[in-house]
Amino acid sequence: MAQFELIMPKMGESITEATILKWLKKEGESVKLDEAVLEIATDKVDSEVPSPVAGVIQKLLYNEGDVIAVGKAVAILETSVGSSTTSIPKPPVVTKAETVAAPLKAEVKTAVAATHSVANADRFYSPLVLNIARQEGILMAELESLTGTGADGRVTKKDILAHLQNRGSEQAPVHEPVQEVRVVEQPKAEIPVVTAKSYSGNVEVIEMDRMRRLIADSMVKSKHTSAHVTSFVEADVTNIVLWRNKIKKKFHDLYKENITFTPIFIEAVSRALRDFPLVNSSVDGTNIILKKDINVGMAAALPSGNLIVPVIKNADMLNLVGLAKKVNDLAGRAREGKLKPDEIEGGTYTVSNVGTFGNVMGTPIILQPQVAILAMGVIKKKPVVIETPEGDTIGIRHMMFLSHSYDHRVIDGALGGSFVRKVADYLEHFDVNRDI
Repeated sequence: MAQFELIMPKMGESITEATILKWLKKEGESVKLDEAVLEIATDKVDSEVPSPVAGVIQKLLYNEGDVIAVGKAVAILETSVGSSTTSIPKPPVVTKAETVAAPLKAEVKTAVAATHSVANADRFYSPLVLNIARQEGILMAELESLTGTGADGRVTKKDILAHLQNRGSEQAPVHEPVQEVRVVEQPKAEIPVVTAKSYSGNVEVIEMDRMRRLIADSMVKSKHTSAHVTSFVEADVTNIVLWRNKIKKKFHDLYKENITFTPIFIEAVSRALRDFPLVNSSVDGTNIILKKDINVGMAAALPSGNLIVPVIKNADMLNLVGLAKKVNDLAGRAREGKLKPDEIEGGTYTVSNVGTFGNVMGTPIILQPQVAILAMGVIKKKPVVIETPEGDTIGIRHMMFLSHSYDHRVIDGALGGSFVRKVADYLEHFDVNRDI
C-alpha cells in the first residue's frame, strides 16, 4: 500500500488560495479515479476537486471553512500502487499574501515582544482572517493570543468567528493594530460591517452570501480606484435586427446554435478596441499597461441574482460563428455553475447587456483592473429623422443606447466618447446582406 497527497490545485493564474466549502468524502471512505473529494471556493468561482488516483481517504488535513494555499496537501489517500509515500510533484508555493506579510509580521513581532511575550507571533494569518480582524477592531496582540485549530496552530475563519461570539468587554493591551499589517499592495476598500442585532420597523434581515460580499467589495473598490466618467451614444441597429430575423433559422440549422445580438455587439467592440488600443489597457501605479490580446468579458446574471463575467479570449480573432458559439457556451455554463476558473479571468474589456432587463441605458462600474466597460441598452422602435438624397424623412427605426464608462485617470472624454461612437458606427454600418 502507498500514501498519496491530494494537493490544493491551482485554480487560475491570479488565485493563490482557496476555502474548503465542504468535504464530499469522510476518512475511511473509498474514492474512485476522478471522483470529487471536496468543494472549494476562491474569489473567482466555486469548484470541485477530483482525486487523480483511486484509493481510501486516510486523513483529512483541514476542516471546512479553512483557507488553504495552492500547492498544499489537503488530504492523505491510501492507494494500492507502489510501496512508498507518493504525491504529485509540486514546487514549493509561496502565496503573494505570504510574501508580503512575512517582513511585516516580523516587524509586528518585534514591536510586541518588547512589551508582551507572545508565543505564536510567527504564525501565518490568511488575508481572510486579517480582514475579519480589521473589520472587528481586533488588535494583533489579541489575534496572537487565539488558539488556532488549523494546521500548525493556524487561526481559521471558524476560530476568529467563535472568538467574536465569546468576546468579552475587555480586550488585549493596545500594541500594534492589525490594520497596520498590509497583505495587499493597495489599500482595500472595506464594506461597512453592521453590528447591530436589532432593527426598528417591519424589516427582514438578509445576510449577504459569499459571492454577493465579493461583488460588493469589488464594486466599492472600483469606485475608490477609478475616476468614473460615462459617455452615451444612441445607435441605429435596424440593419442588425433585420439581418438577424432573416438568417436566425438558417444559422441554427447550419451550426446548431442560436444567434443573439451579443456576439454581434462583441464583434463591433473588438474592432473598436483595435482602433483605440488605449481603451484595452490597465493601470499599475503611474504605468499604463497596454494589452495586446483583446479578451472581452460579458457580464452574465445568475439564477441567484448575482453576476459573473466569463471571458472570451482573443475575441478579435473569432468570426461571428465562433463568437456565437463562445457566447452561448459560456452563458449556459455560467447559469449552471460549471465555469472553470480560467474562463472568468484575464479580461481586458467588459460588456454588459442591460437591455436584457428592459433597461434603456445604464452607468456600469468598471471591472478592475480594466479601464472601461460598455453597457448596451434595450433595442426599441422609435420614429427617427432619416437623411436621404431626396431630403429628410421620418421613419420607424430600431434604436439602442450605448453607455461607455471609463477611467478618467487614463481615458479623457475625447477618447472615451470617440470609442463608443466608433462602436455605434460599426453597428450602424452592419451589412444587411452579410453571409453567414
